[in-house]
Amino acid sequence: MMLHFLFLFSTMLGGSFQDVITPTSNTVHALEGNDIVLSCSYSVGGGYSSRLQWYRQYPRSKPQFLDHALERSQTVLKAESPQPRLSGNHDKNNKLVHLEISSAEVTD
Repeated sequence: MMLHFLFLFSTMLGGSFQDVITPTSNTVHALEGNDIVLSCSYSVGGGYSSRLQWYRQYPRSKPQFLDHALERSQTVLKAESPQPRLSGNHDKNNKLVHLEISSAEVTD
């Protein structure tokens, strides 16, 4: 199963070229029906508050917003039409964001 998820890291209130976002694993394999977690670590330069965003994109389709977290809080904000099998988690202390997918499907 190939997962088509995209993680975007955008800086609000101006740009900083010192921001770094890194997936904790380059590849995630899962069996259909299993739960999986996609994770990224991040660092923010320049003292700006950043918005950490998860998107899903299927081939030949535009990105679909899933949720985002504000770097300076533990808050995770959901998309307007949330996906029931997807859950975001923000570990501010360790500078990690996670996207949990329950009951993975082939289309994930």
